[in-house]
Amino acid sequence: MNQSNHLYLLELGGSLPAISSLNASYSQASLSLPSPYYPPLPPGERRAFSDVRRTFCLFVTFDLLFITLLWIIELNISKSIWTSLENEVVHYNFKSSFFDIFLLAVFRFLCLQLGYAAFRLRHWWVIAITTLVTSAFLIAKVICSDLFSQNAFGYVLPITSFVVAWLETWFLDFKVLTQEAEDERAYLAAVNAACEPAPLISPRPVSDGQFYSPPESLAGNDKQFLRQGREAMAVVEQILTQEENWKFEKTNEMGDAVYTLEIPFHGKTFILKALLQCAAELVYQEVILQPEKMVQWNRTVSVCQILQRVDDNTMVSYDVSAGAAGGVVSPRDFVNVRRVERRRDCYISAGIATSHSSKPPHSRYVRGENGPGGFVVLKSSSNPSVCTFIWVLNTDLKGRLPRYLIHQSLAATMFEFMSHLRQRINEARMGSLF
Repeated sequence: MNQSNHLYLLELGGSLPAISSLNASYSQASLSLPSPYYPPLPPGERRAFSDVRRTFCLFVTFDLLFITLLWIIELNISKSIWTSLENEVVHYNFKSSFFDIFLLAVFRFLCLQLGYAAFRLRHWWVIAITTLVTSAFLIAKVICSDLFSQNAFGYVLPITSFVVAWLETWFLDFKVLTQEAEDERAYLAAVNAACEPAPLISPRPVSDGQFYSPPESLAGNDKQFLRQGREAMAVVEQILTQEENWKFEKTNEMGDAVYTLEIPFHGKTFILKALLQCAAELVYQEVILQPEKMVQWNRTVSVCQILQRVDDNTMVSYDVSAGAAGGVVSPRDFVNVRRVERRRDCYISAGIATSHSSKPPHSRYVRGENGPGGFVVLKSSSNPSVCTFIWVLNTDLKGRLPRYLIHQSLAATMFEFMSHLRQRINEARMGSLF
């Protein structure tokens, strides 16, 4: 981004409509400048096809071969194979033929190999479709047919096909996608540590945050916290510039909307955007400036503790989330580094997962890991009693939880947070009247 565009962005202070208007020039500039946060993969240094994905594809092939072998054995039990083929294929009968179970295995093989080998997708929707189709068909087959009265293969083929389909689902969700995401994060951390690139966006003037100043000399950990905070801030800024690429997910009765955006090396990021009938300074005080007091009104968080104030803008916090999805998702704890900046027209708090000696992982909680995210409060240029609130959330809850369940619970948690925030704002406004 050239210097004039950068100064123009600072003048606008982070207003989303204004930032969106810079997308074209920003995108052109980013094509010619390497990004330190989304670095290109050096050719030959990383394998394009991970070992765990290759194992999954081999298992899918084994599924087809094994079902085919069982079907051939079934064909050869009572009659010659050619006679049985004619009965089951040419004179196909849903109630007595095993041919459709073989075709079901072919269907799974083609869909999964095309999705996860040819296109190398990193999403569970393909296997969700194949498993749903397989399960529904086999249940209907067992209920409506008379396979169980024929021979032992009337039990073996449907049960085997059902079990293998769900094993494939488990392996992809808990092994392939999880392992590849961890590999990407580890690679990005290694690149950042090795290169120590300069920030993508030019340095800004020191903001007037209201935090305590640290000693003049910074320890090694402090420098790391500062770097992580600046990196998280830069990524959040990039997310804001891509509003036209946000994918709408759902809304609630208050008009709050949740969007998603796929971020390289960090995966799906959830973005909540809401209009609040209050001054931006009030939200800044309640959400950004005093995070440790959030537990008093936010039921989605049970603990929020400031572990260290690194400088006027940066701090390290320890948070424990309340359970979600009706108790299916147990509480998680997080250690985050946060950077807070006050701009002309907005307030931004950006953070990312880190480690701190005072809060190592504990057996009581599963230690979650947050990607770049945070809170943005945009002032209204026309009405100072109205503001726009944006929550950028990228999190990995760890543990053995299906990703689709996590994604479903996150949107509900964001809406619940907004409900608590509105209630808190109303209480604060009423308190100021007395």
